[in-house]
Amino acid sequence: MTGHTRNTLPMRASPRCGAMTRSGTACRSPAAHGKARCRMHGGAPGCGAPPGNRNARKHGRFAGEAISERRQICSLLDEAHKLLKELT
Repeated sequence: MTGHTRNTLPMRASPRCGAMTRSGTACRSPAAHGKARCRMHGGAPGCGAPPGNRNARKHGRFAGEAISERRQICSLLDEAHKLLKELT
């Protein structure tokens, strides 16, 4: 590589990742294009929540109707257990 000089200024001047490493220091990798994190800390294409945030959809387990239904079932089961104890 004699006579060849590298232009490393753009690489050194690129924005750095804003994540913290396990050792508590800042990540020194360059940030992905248009993002604040490097490819290892969430800047890779396709990472993150899907469009429309389908991760936030509710399944209904903790809806008011489901909770009241489970409470009614528990009270019916408690009454059944009490009745069985009285019969034996």
